[in-house]
Amino acid sequence: MADSSDSVSIDMEALSLGGQEHLVETTYGPVCVAVCGDPDKPALITYPDIALNYMFCFQGLLFCPEASSLLLHNFCIYHISPLGHELGAPLISVDTPLLSADDLADQIVEVLNFFGLGAVMCMGVTAGAYILTLFAMKYRQRVLGLILVSPLCQAPSWSEWLCNKVMSNLLYYYGTCGVVKELLIKRYFSKEVRGNGQLPESDIVQECRRLLCERQSTNVWRFLEAINGRGDLSEGLRKLQCRTLIFIGENSAYHSEAVHMTTKLDRRYSALVEVQGSGSLVSEEQPQAMVIPMEYFLMGYGLYRPTQSVSPRSPLSPTRISPELLSPENMGLKLKPIKTRLAL
Repeated sequence: MADSSDSVSIDMEALSLGGQEHLVETTYGPVCVAVCGDPDKPALITYPDIALNYMFCFQGLLFCPEASSLLLHNFCIYHISPLGHELGAPLISVDTPLLSADDLADQIVEVLNFFGLGAVMCMGVTAGAYILTLFAMKYRQRVLGLILVSPLCQAPSWSEWLCNKVMSNLLYYYGTCGVVKELLIKRYFSKEVRGNGQLPESDIVQECRRLLCERQSTNVWRFLEAINGRGDLSEGLRKLQCRTLIFIGENSAYHSEAVHMTTKLDRRYSALVEVQGSGSLVSEEQPQAMVIPMEYFLMGYGLYRPTQSVSPRSPLSPTRISPELLSPENMGLKLKPIKTRLAL
């Protein structure tokens, strides 16, 4: 993997496997963590959406050369899988208590302690973004910044709660049946890649269907139950002092949720990027759209692309940056959503 020089060498085969996997025992059960990169570098932790794992949620982003060089040059990435979501995960016993969203957030602290990590950068998608936001609110000293893709921050609306409840019952009694797959595919992707009568499904959707067939349905049910019982974080968002970068697909079902979250965050430390022609899973559907905003975002921490003469081992301390550099304008982002269109 990459060293600390100004160039970065990426082993794509190792990257595709996600690096070395560790099974971390926590108070809330074992959790699988895949470590990718040089552990001497600052830590970036990731958390996927429901029914997905890190390889599907972030592989498109990390296979994008500009994004991988930016992230792997500056970070060691710790991919956290929700309980029972890792590849080849066994069926969780029915006697195992259900975990709440708070339990999942508390579990992250034990993972950080296991690896001896202090404050970390966080990247999450939808349900994973909610867990990391909750973690940042409960453990402010352990979070340097948040990169959130189609995040949740409010309690479920009646329509979302009902949809999740239907999906939850189907998962519990019938497994990952066709209806569940369709609901999840619609959750992740825009109509353009889902296909229709005239256009076939894209390769990425077909690959997602194969992945969903491999999921242990009751393990997915557990994570869905935790997210469907989540609380509203809106009132506590203003107190977050870490910088936050939010990506939302123009066609995401959670577009209004991301906009609401942006209005509740301190505008001095947050920015919203709207990606045109994308669904919720921007990191897979249009990962190139994330590169430039992330690059400007990380510049605020003194982190640059490998072509820059900057040591990736330099401390990630926002307190060393003048307050002016923490504004969205100086992050290179406008206060109104940036619309980035990429050809599919």
